Amino acid sequence: MQEIAVEEPSYWRLFPAKGEVFEEKAEVGSHTITFETGKLARFASGAVVVGVKNTHVLTTVVGATKLEEGKGFMPLQVDYREKQYAQGRIPNTFMRREGAPKERELLVGRIIDRSIRNLFPKGYYYESQVMSNVLCVDGEQDPDVLAACAASAALMVSDIPWNGPVGVVRIGRVEGKFVVNPDMDELALSDLNLVYAGSLEKTIMMETQAREISNNDFKLALKLAHAEAVKLIPPQIRLASKVQNQKRSFYPFTVDSDVLEKIRAKAEIAIDTVMGNPSYGKFERGKALANIQNDIEAILKEEGEEKCLKFLPVAFDQVRKEVVIKNIFEKGQRVDGRGLDEVRDLHTEINLFAPLHGSSLFSRGNTQVLCTVTLGAPEDAQKLDSLVGAPKKSFMLHYSFPPYCINEVGKSFGLNRREVGHGTLAEKALVALLPPENDFPYSVRVTSEVMASDGSSSMATVCGGSLALMDAGVPLRSHVAGVSVGLVSKVDEETGKITDYKILTDILGLEDHVGDMDFKIAGTRVGITAIQLDIKPSGIPLDILCEALEPARIGREHILDAMERTIEKPNTEEKENAPHRGYISVERDYLGKLIGPAGSTVKNIERTTGVRISISAEGRVCVLAKDKASYVQAMEMVDSILGKEIEVGNIYTGCVTAIKDYGAFVETEGGSSGLVHISELSHHKVASVRDAVMIGQKLNVMCIGRDAKGNLKFSLKAAMPSTSSVQVKCGESASTAEVGSVTANAARSVAEWGNAAPGAAKTTIGSFPVETITKSERDVLVYKFPEKRKNTSGASNKANDVVGERQEHNGSQKLHDVECERTSKPGSVSQTKGIRAEAEYELERSLRPTSVSQPKGVTTEAENELKPGNVMSNKTIEPQVVIDVEYEAIVYKVKALGAILKLRNGELGKLFFDEGITSSTFQCGDQVLVKCTKIDQTGRPVFILVDSSKQMQT
Repeated sequence: MQEIAVEEPSYWRLFPAKGEVFEEKAEVGSHTITFETGKLARFASGAVVVGVKNTHVLTTVVGATKLEEGKGFMPLQVDYREKQYAQGRIPNTFMRREGAPKERELLVGRIIDRSIRNLFPKGYYYESQVMSNVLCVDGEQDPDVLAACAASAALMVSDIPWNGPVGVVRIGRVEGKFVVNPDMDELALSDLNLVYAGSLEKTIMMETQAREISNNDFKLALKLAHAEAVKLIPPQIRLASKVQNQKRSFYPFTVDSDVLEKIRAKAEIAIDTVMGNPSYGKFERGKALANIQNDIEAILKEEGEEKCLKFLPVAFDQVRKEVVIKNIFEKGQRVDGRGLDEVRDLHTEINLFAPLHGSSLFSRGNTQVLCTVTLGAPEDAQKLDSLVGAPKKSFMLHYSFPPYCINEVGKSFGLNRREVGHGTLAEKALVALLPPENDFPYSVRVTSEVMASDGSSSMATVCGGSLALMDAGVPLRSHVAGVSVGLVSKVDEETGKITDYKILTDILGLEDHVGDMDFKIAGTRVGITAIQLDIKPSGIPLDILCEALEPARIGREHILDAMERTIEKPNTEEKENAPHRGYISVERDYLGKLIGPAGSTVKNIERTTGVRISISAEGRVCVLAKDKASYVQAMEMVDSILGKEIEVGNIYTGCVTAIKDYGAFVETEGGSSGLVHISELSHHKVASVRDAVMIGQKLNVMCIGRDAKGNLKFSLKAAMPSTSSVQVKCGESASTAEVGSVTANAARSVAEWGNAAPGAAKTTIGSFPVETITKSERDVLVYKFPEKRKNTSGASNKANDVVGERQEHNGSQKLHDVECERTSKPGSVSQTKGIRAEAEYELERSLRPTSVSQPKGVTTEAENELKPGNVMSNKTIEPQVVIDVEYEAIVYKVKALGAILKLRNGELGKLFFDEGITSSTFQCGDQVLVKCTKIDQTGRPVFILVDSSKQMQT
């Protein structure tokens, strides 16, 4: 009977309550890095805690033991999390717990992934997961590098096959001197932030942000980084030897050599024909290759080659890769016919859409991106809730890669690791050229929409973003361009060393797929601003990467030439929709006055004008407006609040905040409040303040001084514009009246009679010569003409029923002479007021039926209200209209602030003017469709215009 082998447990797991702890140390730069395993997460395949001082990161790795069918790639999942307990804080969220991964967590996860992925054995397609969790931070060290080192160490001590380890370090440069693993204070002063991962002999990963560092200086930084990264490799090897965890065996996914040869024999010539023809575009080439693969599949089915059919997609892709590399080495020919150092055709445009602050279209070959720029207030800066680093950033670049850009159907989800990584790379490339925040305090958002992608869309985003920023007038010091450099190589199968290689400038998507690396380099003519290195083999020699910097510089300058031909310097022309900003310095003692209780004053300015106001602790006030008009308005309000005196004689815009019997209180846009006395509401007597103004109404008032207590006094009538007059004689026929027909409406005739100027030629009313009255004087008079009233004085009901009715004789109307007594000097306004009031009163009397008579000494209520002494009476009346019901009405009287309307049943009501309706909109006698909104305190209905298009001229 055959015995079954039983695997012995690892001795370091024999004591689950305690476990055995192993430690190792390494000196890198001026810091001591510790590696520890065995205490935490012992059930994981591998778990290591890496720390520097009081910053520690736990990284665990777990690998599946069964291979899923159909997997043709390495399914590696990397998660990095920063939880708030690491810095002694409770999350400021509704649930008080961490939510979805933030951008920084995704970016650090990408760094870890790119540092370890390529070192898994070829053909190892077992699902694996790496999880990094920051345990604690002291704010001095960025835990991202520690997490990458912990991932390498965890894989080393696990049973998962892996060809590591790697060392990961950060290099900075402060005042011209390189610093290894700089702390956060040093990193803030550094003009270089290089994260480097390497094995003993090769470079694995690179992520760089710099302020125009030269190629030579960057080569020195790379050499220093590699030397320091190597120091982290021996401690990991020693740690793995202490744990003594046996690596598991696995069955690699490979294509047998005989299968590969059969497929190569059938497909190589056809593939070479397509790849050697530069007239093929991306999709034409892909379609031709798909047809070739389908033909080969049909042939294999006829031949019964089941094994070849199973591996056909992988083998066909391998043959295609061999053909592309062969043409490059033997013919120096790329798939699109370009030379090895040649950049694709370029096309640039700016200012594509006028409403945008800035926009550009950048095309390189078939790759096309649309970039936009939006300028915002300092408060629009993105808040960062990270354990280390700045609390916010005012420059943001968002990269989008929709499915249609590669002619595919796909779904849009939340944050995408690839989109976040590409956007951050372009953001790093551009931010170095922005002016200091004190000189340019805008928040800037750049968006990149990839319209079509055939390689290097992230570098196209750098170019398009630079053009859009220039178009928006952002003062970039110079343009920034980016280009991707590729590599194809021949490798000795026994030693694994590269025997020959070719460097390609501006690679296509296909060349990225079949090549060894995607070396993205962005910068200016002066130097490098951002770099990202992605590779496919298990490392690339450092000297090849240093060599690739020069063709990248040449290609970058070629692109910069094309960009500068489109726009060389930031746009200085002011766009119509461009935001406006301004600054004022406010002493600390006055900041509270500007801010107001609980920020009410600032919020009021922002709400009124639509601007954004930011106030620094030093008293620097920034006003950012979407346009010039709102900016000017906001600055006027700020100046007024901070002590700019209201000057006598100047006109200010204000809002009615309160109404009293003696006048209305008006608050200017600057926050100053004053009284408009009832005598200052009109050039004529106003009996009730509420009939002239209403709360919330905006007015232009003139400051006429201060009272004994220093309170402001405003005048509405002093701010009224003067208008020209029109003279109309009181008995003039309809054909000679200048304003309108007397026969149209009796009240309209009175309005025409009053439309003349004081001091002009005198007309006659009856036998008395009088001065004409200006239109502005007529408009400010507000009269109440009651229609049907209850008989409270014992008079006949018939008299009340006909008050205000027209008396028509054969379609014509007459004006009766009015006798007036003068109680003041000739030519005074008071005279004209009395004359006009009497005229209107007599006109109303003349329109009543002559058959109706009243007992001697008995006067109807309507007559009492129509007398001049009872104008604007506050007696409550009973309206006969219903709120929210529409009515047809006739414009009975037009005043400066509103109109009196007359309904079909004789009821009178008010219509207040607004921004769209003025006194010039109507004439007396016009028919309008209105709706009752409320009943005022005097019992009068208040209407609004239902639809100005429904207005009917009589």
